[in-house]
Amino acid sequence: MASVFSRLILAICIVFSPLAFADNPFPVTPVVHPKAPTAAANAYLLIDYHSGQVLAENNSELKVEPASLTKMMTMYVIDNEIRSGKLRLDEEIQISKTAWQAPGSRMFVKVDTKVPVSELIKGIIIQSGNDASIAMAEHIAGSEQAFADLMNGYAQMIGMKDSHFMNATGLPDPNHYTTAKDLAILAKAMIKNFPETYKLYSEKEFIYNNIKQVNRNQLLWRNSAVDGIKTGHTDAAGYCLVASGTVDHMRLIAVILGAKSAGQRTEEANKLLTWGFKFYETNLVQRANTKLQEAKIWKGKKQKLEVGFIDDLFITSTRGSYKKYAANIKMQEELVAPIQRGQVVGTYVVQDQHNQPILEIPIVALQDVGKGNIYQRGRDYIKLGIKKMLGKITS
Repeated sequence: MASVFSRLILAICIVFSPLAFADNPFPVTPVVHPKAPTAAANAYLLIDYHSGQVLAENNSELKVEPASLTKMMTMYVIDNEIRSGKLRLDEEIQISKTAWQAPGSRMFVKVDTKVPVSELIKGIIIQSGNDASIAMAEHIAGSEQAFADLMNGYAQMIGMKDSHFMNATGLPDPNHYTTAKDLAILAKAMIKNFPETYKLYSEKEFIYNNIKQVNRNQLLWRNSAVDGIKTGHTDAAGYCLVASGTVDHMRLIAVILGAKSAGQRTEEANKLLTWGFKFYETNLVQRANTKLQEAKIWKGKKQKLEVGFIDDLFITSTRGSYKKYAANIKMQEELVAPIQRGQVVGTYVVQDQHNQPILEIPIVALQDVGKGNIYQRGRDYIKLGIKKMLGKITS
């Protein structure tokens, strides 16, 4: 009994130790913490990239036309084609008459010429070229309609539940829509899965066919923290922007949909990002697939099970409040083999300074533990019986 009690005290000390959370690199909490600003847009959203925590939002699940923000998904498909080996950066694409005649923003490719994938990608990202988008769509899927099916497939795969794409450009269509929430999901996937391509979103200009065009994301000039992502505009959609940037290893993503002007979308996104960076911080609690602690397992080949998190655990909090947080580990009462890696075996509860739970994260098994032999199962069967009997006596 003393041994069990000692281990329990040790576990509590580890969980509530300052080492359970990363060191806070920021100064003391500001005296005043203002509430989230509102943005002049039909819908907006501000989230932390690492933790996924929503810091500010309005109408974030409202279905709207995405205009050229569509090209974020166009590029996500292209990047996946390159990663799978189906497409090469040096591959030359034949420009069709359909692509050449594309209305709206253009890269100004010439019909019946061949353009490398690497150049078309820059035309899509920096110049928002509808012609480049259609050329890539036709090359990858045979037609823009078939390419849209790929877009919808990838959207579902990454969790964009309220989006549907009809084309690769964002030209208006009644069945072409998305939400601020879904665009934030897409932005996270782009940054995480294709960091090399993401670097292109910070490029301020691109020259093709002796025509220099500048990136329409004015935050690249206005806010030094911003390194992407994409603008969009149609009469129906209004002026839209998905912007992201980093300050001291904290990355935020802001989505503005349906602003009244290009200047307004820039101003509103900048307002959200500035507020978020100034008054919030994000800290790493635990890396994915690293041991948080060991749990007792019954009737298995092993008696101990390493547990932790399936993803890196980050917590976003108001500046200065993080060190006041506490954590409580709640394991399932009896873990009986077999246990599979990734199986949920408990919950990690984070509480604020008022002891109110603010976050609950599943704790998972980090290893497989098979059934024990007859002796191991029999031994633990008897021990479990005694444990239950003693529990009834003491209750």
